[in-house]
Amino acid sequence: MDSALLIHRLHFAFTITFHYLFPELTMGLALLIVVLKTIALRRNDPLYNEAARFWAKIFGINFVLGVVTGIPMEFQFGTNWSHFSRFAGGVIGQTLAMEGMFAFFLESAFIGLFLFGEKKLSPRAHWWSAVGVFLGSWLSGYFIIATDAFMQYPVGYYKASDGSLQLASFWDFVLNPWAGWQYAHNMSGAAITGAFIMTSVGAFYLLSNKWTAHARIFVKTGVIAGCIFSVLQIFPTGDRQGKMVTELQPATLAAMEGLFHGQTQAPLVIIGQPNDQQGKIDNPLQVPGMLSMLTYKRWSAHVRGLDAFPRQDWPGNIPLLYYSYHIMVGLGTFFIAIMAVALLLLWSGKLFNARWMLWILMLAAPFPYIANTAGWMTAELGRQPWLVYGLMRTEDGYSTLVSAGNAMFTLLGFMGMYMVLGILGLFLLWREIDHGPAVPSLSNLQLPTDATGEAR
Repeated sequence: MDSALLIHRLHFAFTITFHYLFPELTMGLALLIVVLKTIALRRNDPLYNEAARFWAKIFGINFVLGVVTGIPMEFQFGTNWSHFSRFAGGVIGQTLAMEGMFAFFLESAFIGLFLFGEKKLSPRAHWWSAVGVFLGSWLSGYFIIATDAFMQYPVGYYKASDGSLQLASFWDFVLNPWAGWQYAHNMSGAAITGAFIMTSVGAFYLLSNKWTAHARIFVKTGVIAGCIFSVLQIFPTGDRQGKMVTELQPATLAAMEGLFHGQTQAPLVIIGQPNDQQGKIDNPLQVPGMLSMLTYKRWSAHVRGLDAFPRQDWPGNIPLLYYSYHIMVGLGTFFIAIMAVALLLLWSGKLFNARWMLWILMLAAPFPYIANTAGWMTAELGRQPWLVYGLMRTEDGYSTLVSAGNAMFTLLGFMGMYMVLGILGLFLLWREIDHGPAVPSLSNLQLPTDATGEAR
């Protein structure tokens, strides 16, 4: 691989991976804030209202950092990937512009109303501001997914006389069939992140015996949401996204599963190390026929391996793709197990006193970030060697006039700046968590509880 191309890829990979740490939490929290605010409005419960305000502050910090780290990515399309921008900009520019409008205006306006307009708005109007934050963040997410979906499965375009792609049908492009299941899978992952973070903070407060009334709300809401979305992440969203890959990117599926040779009754590898030089899985632990069943719903189905495709069309880094995919799936299964046990303890009224489980919930906070990052790595590594699948190769899309040295200089600069931003973000988040819910009269209020620990 050309050294400049490698640095350009690493540059964009670093900026987008760091950036997505923030919106994945804001999109997850946006939904949970609406849930908390809805309960507060229906019950006229000040505890739930205070809980919603607390998480809106966490949302606001993440939103600001997400905007600051997201803006450079827009410029990188021109500075690092100019040939790609010239080739596909006539199509993807539509959704990128719309995402910017929603992220900057809709989300920021409504989060401002939610945080600073409570005393001036009626309770119902304040609830609508939370809904506006949710709609803005989730619509913003859809436009980004639609952009990526075009790169995975290009539709709604035509080729102009200069060879560039231009928009033929806005609705075909925006309603790309790939985008639907990818969006559902991605937003389910974001909701898992929000649920785990909310549960983790609640568990921390319970273990510290601080703001226990709010902490019970955090843990209960997070566990219920986490259990629901952890299941949805596997089925139907993960299953249907896998079907899209099977049908439209069969070489990607073969690389993800480490299937170097096509097989009838293809096995599902649970543990093993891909050896792409010898075309096999070393030390495999596998379930016979399971891959055929999962992909085609028949134990006897034939699944094409990498040998069915030209070598130049294989994903460039098969081991990294394979491990990213298996980390994502493994952690998804782990999430279901954790949340199922926590939900059982919640239902039996034992969760808030089960310190061993509270420790698990608190320490599990980083894992959704790892799983979401591995999921995006799977999607983007799996698309290789294409920038726009079947239409433009990655090696043809980067800015050839920007040398490897120049790209490395800016990459190191971004790493330094983002390290400072990361430290600042952690400091601000910790300060809000340390302050806790802001109303002293409610923060340590001990209320009667029902069997599940729900404050009455």
